Amino acid sequence: MRYYFRRWLLLIAAQLFVVCTLYLVLEDSQIRTLLSTFVDWLEDRGVYMCHIRKLPMVFEHGPEHYYVVWETSCPANGSSLEWWLDGVPGNGSSVLRHFVKAQYKMIDKSRHRYSAIIGPAGHATKVHYASNSLGKSTPLYSIARRNETELTRVLVVADNQNGPTEFRRVLASIQSHYGSNSIPDAILHVGDVVRKVDKLSHWHSQFFSPLEDAGGYQHGSPILFAPGNHDHDSERVPGNSNVYTDMYHGILTTDGLGDPEVTNGTYHRFYHTTSLGSARIIVLDSECPSTEQSEFLEQELQSAAFQSARFRIVAVHIPPYIEFWNPDAWNKKGEKHWGEQVRLEYDALFRRHNVDLVISGHQHNYQRGTVQRNPQSADPTDTITYAIVGGAGGDLDLERAENWNMYNVTYLGHHFVSLEVDGQQLRWIAKNKAGSIIDQFSIVR
Repeated sequence: MRYYFRRWLLLIAAQLFVVCTLYLVLEDSQIRTLLSTFVDWLEDRGVYMCHIRKLPMVFEHGPEHYYVVWETSCPANGSSLEWWLDGVPGNGSSVLRHFVKAQYKMIDKSRHRYSAIIGPAGHATKVHYASNSLGKSTPLYSIARRNETELTRVLVVADNQNGPTEFRRVLASIQSHYGSNSIPDAILHVGDVVRKVDKLSHWHSQFFSPLEDAGGYQHGSPILFAPGNHDHDSERVPGNSNVYTDMYHGILTTDGLGDPEVTNGTYHRFYHTTSLGSARIIVLDSECPSTEQSEFLEQELQSAAFQSARFRIVAVHIPPYIEFWNPDAWNKKGEKHWGEQVRLEYDALFRRHNVDLVISGHQHNYQRGTVQRNPQSADPTDTITYAIVGGAGGDLDLERAENWNMYNVTYLGHHFVSLEVDGQQLRWIAKNKAGSIIDQFSIVR
């Protein structure tokens, strides 16, 4: 008995030694990544009792709607979403609360997804919501809705996939930028949130957990999501394994999320348009080009809402002009042809219809170039800016594969961007993970 007791004490001492050593050797972001991975492993094995496994994440779902998704570790019958609006003109102090039965999808035995749609929000200045599962409500979350004259701050990131520790370092710099008592009004993620879309542990360790540990921006800062090549199945077909991000644009009711084409996985639409402050943003899917998307793009570019917007922006994962990539994969494996339609088809439309800014990821570093929309134009203000922001955490691209002779700034490090739209001015501030400014510019109209 005494022998086994000594062994037990020795085992406890060894574990404490390992934990203390890791704490001394590793920095906070590394420890959090290891801890997050370990907790997710335990959850997969049913160690914890039934609980909410992922708190709500909110996505922008067009100008007046939001898509909310959360997850429990066991089936939670009766899960619902409660939401209401503030600042609705003419409503006075009256508040109409909406209770929506959530749509359910079983991902696996320990992951049960619930989703719902909020809206229309109309001219409300704030949206409040909370989800309810397992007889418990989540904290109350609020979304600020800015008008065209107010300052709207958008966090812009891409390509955190497979780099959770670096992503946490970038997020620490983001927290410092926005302050402890403030959050961005929206997050524009230009693709590749995870390494393998069908590996569920990646969604936790590479996306949900870092955001949650950094203050939970995803609860109150709606995400505009332009999917990347890692956010689709390898076959890149509409019925894919992406079960967390919003790909249901065009469906504006929670009941619609229960339609057969949604539940059987055949409905798939990322491309859409929205407004943030005085900017109009078109979001495209570079991984699944289609006649429908091309027609949508032409219609939106010519629309009165887009042409009358003070600032006109397009977000698409694969940039029209890539310079840094593995040269062997680029030239011998055909990866230079990925998303070629963005350059060969879409870019001419961007220039013809007065797009101001094209934001992309895919290439894991930072580049920004401002060029004439029409090389023959003598108007110095007739320009278009291309920005690549693929440095939120993934392994960096350091080798040059092409040279388009068009980029004014190149930074081969991890980074993020704060896009600030303030009435007649658009400001772009790019910072590295240490918080130093690596690039900035503005457009004034």
